[in-house]
Amino acid sequence: MSLVNAPVIDRILAVDDSPDNLFLVQTILEDKGYQVSLAEDGMTALAMIEKSPPDLLLLDVMMPGMDGYEVTRRVRQNADRWGFIPILLITAHQQSSVVEGLDAGADDFIRKPVDVDELLARVRSLLRLKHSIDEREQMARQREDFVSRLTHDLRTPLVAADRMLNLFLQDAFGPTPADMREPLEVMIRSNKNLLQMVNTILEVYRHDAGSKTLTFAACDLYELIAEVMQELHPLAAEREIALTMDMVGTEGNPQPAPNQGLIIWGDRLELRRVFTNLIGNAIKFTDQGSVTIDLRAEANAEAPSTTQWVSVTVKDTGAGIPPEDQKSIFERFRQGDHKRAGSGLGLYLSRRIVEAHHGTITLQSQVGEGSQFTVRLPRQRT
Repeated sequence: MSLVNAPVIDRILAVDDSPDNLFLVQTILEDKGYQVSLAEDGMTALAMIEKSPPDLLLLDVMMPGMDGYEVTRRVRQNADRWGFIPILLITAHQQSSVVEGLDAGADDFIRKPVDVDELLARVRSLLRLKHSIDEREQMARQREDFVSRLTHDLRTPLVAADRMLNLFLQDAFGPTPADMREPLEVMIRSNKNLLQMVNTILEVYRHDAGSKTLTFAACDLYELIAEVMQELHPLAAEREIALTMDMVGTEGNPQPAPNQGLIIWGDRLELRRVFTNLIGNAIKFTDQGSVTIDLRAEANAEAPSTTQWVSVTVKDTGAGIPPEDQKSIFERFRQGDHKRAGSGLGLYLSRRIVEAHHGTITLQSQVGEGSQFTVRLPRQRT
């Protein structure tokens, strides 16, 4: 005998300070198979939503203590915890009250005295909206979970292949013919590029799913960027690109010594990922000229001796980015038209990491003159 899932019953919370109105609404809706809960004031309704968010909220506008507008605003303010809850306002007032309710975040309204057919039609419409949004969010979660699992599983064979190819290149299985060394090096580079792409996709979906945990500690940006520059210097030298760093201090200390440091409060590993991507891109997309990294300690205008922000600007003399591409440059999977464009995830991930540090990342670019990306990060709190 097969088991059939029981149909899901929509749960509706009706809020009204009039017991007679609540009884009427409850009778109408329960007769159509809905599960109805009742609350006689806004505070009680919010407590019930906190415990078990309903599928639909029927809300009287005029109630003592907390009116329907305020309840609506609080429901929308807690959307991250409670999810999307359609709100149907019930009002006896004129158009101005409807406008205020919709501005507060309500989805629809119905006037008193309530017409039964109209009430049921609006309830059905809002529940269809609720189901549609829930299904879309579920599909998005399933897609992100699939990509996360897939990229995680892909890392194992890619890492194994990288180790095996390097062992061949190191003659671990016997002498490697000279004519095979160059193909092996190409395979190793391609495998590393693919592994880096998989790692980036995995990090993107961790951030999007809210499962990424940052470890904050004091971080010296000068030391961090110096390490990144040292790592990327061979790439710049190969392309004959000058790679330099300039430091600009505050007004009272125009040229801070490197050992004084530019300390911010952040996750060092994640910030390293950001600046490796920005500096690496600048080198990759510059055919001739230079890449310069400017570090600037920004002083508080009200207290010049107190530095509140540190900015890092990566400037290149590359081809620049067309204005039409600049608007979407930080979006996910946004690839440029350049032949060396990558997966379109690096800048998106960089933006997510910077924003997680309560900072900003911006772009200025002129076609034919180059580009500059500026990251502003808050200083360590003392």
